[in-house]
Amino acid sequence: MSSENSSVDARQVWDVVVVGAGPAGASAAYAAAVAGRSVLILEKAELPRYKTCGGGIIGPSRDALPPGFELPFQDRVHAVTFSLDGKFARTRRSRSMLFGLINRPEFDQQLVEHAQKAGAELRTGATVSRVEQHGPAVPDRRTVAVVLAGGETVLARAVIGADGSASRIGAHVGVKLDQVDLGLEAEIPVPETVAEDWAGRVLIDWGPMPGSYGWVFPKGDTLTVGVISARGEGAATKRYLEDFIARLGLAGFEPSLSSGHLTRCRSDDSPLSRGRVLVCGDAAGLLEPWTREGISFALRSGRLAGEWAVRIAEAHDAVDARRQALNYAFAIKAGLGVEMSVGRRMLNVFERRPGLLHTAITGFRPAWNAFAKITRGSTTLAELVRTHPLAGRALSRLDR
Repeated sequence: MSSENSSVDARQVWDVVVVGAGPAGASAAYAAAVAGRSVLILEKAELPRYKTCGGGIIGPSRDALPPGFELPFQDRVHAVTFSLDGKFARTRRSRSMLFGLINRPEFDQQLVEHAQKAGAELRTGATVSRVEQHGPAVPDRRTVAVVLAGGETVLARAVIGADGSASRIGAHVGVKLDQVDLGLEAEIPVPETVAEDWAGRVLIDWGPMPGSYGWVFPKGDTLTVGVISARGEGAATKRYLEDFIARLGLAGFEPSLSSGHLTRCRSDDSPLSRGRVLVCGDAAGLLEPWTREGISFALRSGRLAGEWAVRIAEAHDAVDARRQALNYAFAIKAGLGVEMSVGRRMLNVFERRPGLLHTAITGFRPAWNAFAKITRGSTTLAELVRTHPLAGRALSRLDR
């Protein structure tokens, strides 16, 4: 549906307005629209648009997609080569697929189309400057005013902020972030002979700075090569990427795109709502702290946000709206929050002892099996630590 028809009646009150059309926003819009609510997605860019992202779709992401969603896989991964700052490379293989690789522009576009098919409307080129829950722009206590950059106001019974890691809505909610990392990435077109060598296999390199790592994800005739490290190490991170590309023998190929992106993890006590406004995905600082994997967190938190926003939209007073918002926060913390806390512990171990992790995953079959199960989605890191006494004990010992 086009942008024109959504602004016909300036006083229309939408049940749910979603800010941002990435995986979190599209997932939220789909969930609210499927419940039969009027939903408007506001997106500042025109779609499809590029995002700095490896594009790995692990099991939990696949499980969170709308029914009938056909993943636009560029490749299916059956093997992983691990290296420790370029040394001690070892490849582990799996008979069944570990995870799939997608290009974000088409993946995001497809998710939005699913939300539209469910009844959501999309308006692109719409930059949100702020939201207001009190004041002259707000007609009553059940309504939120979403103010656009041009001054236009859109009214909603509930608002979902899914506007990425530099979120305007996150600022309104008061999201607090305690881990910020810088990811750098190059999309490198390669000749067929090189592409064939990488087909079905990714590389993960545990990097030279504490907590850093690099990756190569093959997507047909292009390799996505990236590195991530704690913010504040900008020059060293850039040097790591350059060395990494050179070591792989890819320095002679011209990248079609080079980009950077900050990922931000929420602190434990960070709010997930304020009044009738919820946040999800990167806007809420929801991602896995160790791997900085964000797509599965975006899809899962987006779906929950969409479901609870429907209940907030139906709430007749502030008390009821607050109860529903607290239920949303509880649902997030009970699932994704637990995964994040185990991820934080893993990051601590990895920052101090990357060599130990490398040795375990390449030389100790149970560790490789655990990695494979997590990426396939048959278990989570949190579940492993909870159900396998050995894993729990090892992590506790390493924590110390």
